[in-house]
Amino acid sequence: MTTSSADWQARQYTLFEEERTRPVRDLLNAAQAATARTAVDLGCGPGNSTETLLAYAPDASVLGVDNSGDMIAAARKRLPRIEFELADISAWKAEGPYDLILANASLQWVPDHETLFPGLVAKLAEGGRLAVQMPDNLDEPAHRLMREAAADGPWRDKLKGAERTARYRAEWYYSLLKPQCARVDVWRTTYHHPLEGGIDAIIEWFKGTGLRPFLARLDAQETPAFLERYRAGLKSAYTVLGDGTVLLPFPRIFIVATR
Repeated sequence: MTTSSADWQARQYTLFEEERTRPVRDLLNAAQAATARTAVDLGCGPGNSTETLLAYAPDASVLGVDNSGDMIAAARKRLPRIEFELADISAWKAEGPYDLILANASLQWVPDHETLFPGLVAKLAEGGRLAVQMPDNLDEPAHRLMREAAADGPWRDKLKGAERTARYRAEWYYSLLKPQCARVDVWRTTYHHPLEGGIDAIIEWFKGTGLRPFLARLDAQETPAFLERYRAGLKSAYTVLGDGTVLLPFPRIFIVATR
């Protein structure tokens, strides 16, 4: 993952590893990852996406990149034979060429997509593929309620600008990438992740992702009050099923751009 706030907690992220890994499997299938001989996993996190990439392309030379020392340490422990680099995606200077550049749930944290995406395509070999998956859930209650909780409390000034707001539609990415690419596929899928543990499970999910920029700015006294306000909103927005499970709708946008 990539963000300028404090290091992400690898253990928190992997609480829902199976649910977080399913989209990257779908992406790698569409990107024909098995044909790659040189690949990079941008925003590799704790290595779950890198491990999935290796399952598709076991003979490929793979590099994992992340700007969190916590995540890189977890990835190196998980895959000790793979090279991992501590670096920010926006400042990543490797020239390639690569057969595959994978970015699974990472580029939504990186600014300037109008230059970032063409720059990544330029690092591809002829016929190489840029494979991107990003959450497209800012309109979902879980994210809307984060913003509302941030704006409605004594921490409002401290939390201004913490939310992730930059977003583009599918046609924007298609129009940006098509001049450089032989083919651009863009699609959107909504997953419904069953989370055991009711409303608290939703909070635990987002503690590993969307809540991190907010929590990083709060002190030990503010955090419980903020989360309780967030929890109250979630209770009115999500239904807890009879077995205690909550289905979390999670839209994601996928892009496979072939140079």
